[in-house]
Amino acid sequence: MYMQYCLSLASRGAGNVAPNPMVGAVVVVEDRIIGEGWHQQFGGAHAEVNALNAVKPEDLFLLPNATLFVTLEPCNHFGKTPPCTEKIISSGIKKVVIGSLDPNPLVAGKGVERLKENGIAVTTHVLENKCRELNKYFFCYHEKKRPYITLKWAQSADGFIAGEGGKPIHFTNAACDQIVHKLRAENMSILIGGNTVITDNPRLTTRLWPGKNPTRIILDTKNNLPTDAHIFNDEAPTLIFNFLENKTVNQHTYIQIPATNYLPELLTHLHHLQINSVLVEGGTKTLQQFIDARLYDEIIYFESKQPIQKGIKGPVVEGSFTTTELDGVWVHAE
Repeated sequence: MYMQYCLSLASRGAGNVAPNPMVGAVVVVEDRIIGEGWHQQFGGAHAEVNALNAVKPEDLFLLPNATLFVTLEPCNHFGKTPPCTEKIISSGIKKVVIGSLDPNPLVAGKGVERLKENGIAVTTHVLENKCRELNKYFFCYHEKKRPYITLKWAQSADGFIAGEGGKPIHFTNAACDQIVHKLRAENMSILIGGNTVITDNPRLTTRLWPGKNPTRIILDTKNNLPTDAHIFNDEAPTLIFNFLENKTVNQHTYIQIPATNYLPELLTHLHHLQINSVLVEGGTKTLQQFIDARLYDEIIYFESKQPIQKGIKGPVVEGSFTTTELDGVWVHAE
């Protein structure tokens, strides 16, 4: 019950703490929560520190009999903030319950070890699957050494992603559009191909959902992006992966990649830049490349109930999808 509450606290950090994980913590004495907190912002205090700082002065004497519940293993190294383990040790708490261990090599069991060395009883793997699911971007980044990749597109009932000549067609509705902008706010970056820049001129921002605009990633294989495109405005930084050069113009960075088999190189660059999640919203060619290379973790696509009979076909993917209906649009998720 307390770990489930920690998870609900942790989720409040969505969109604000990446590339750090979302973490929640509570301090409990005799079935009473005397302190709670979550990681609220990247660079700010961690959940354990916020929970302990929330304990009222008149309750501090209870800490030696308290249990700290936390969704992720406390850190034991200096980063943006001091080690959480030292805060826990100095508080006098003698019991800590942890949801999942931290895959970050800087932690990875060292936090638990430090607590045990100081006489603290530690229980681990409580609601571990739920804790991992909450931070799937973080775990993928550290375990697979690449960002978590979500593919997203919208298509007609007969499988077309755009009209003739690439003409943009709006296949979704207001509710679906809001879901897409929520996804953007939750991901650190959003990726499209150069052709989508030319045909759609998208902004790739979170106008319909509160949160930060993701870093825009453009896969420019033809070096023909229009200089007045929206992706070059100052609403978010833009990374342009291309075959020609490395350079920086204002807050936009050009990164050269090889002309063949370039997706692994692109993802390696993003890993080095500490970008832990990518929402791919490109056209059919871009999406199909990720599908064929099996370089994705999740797919969500929207399907109108209306056919258009001709146009540009959407990507082809095999798999088992969960389908729901949202205001007349089918939503498929893998």
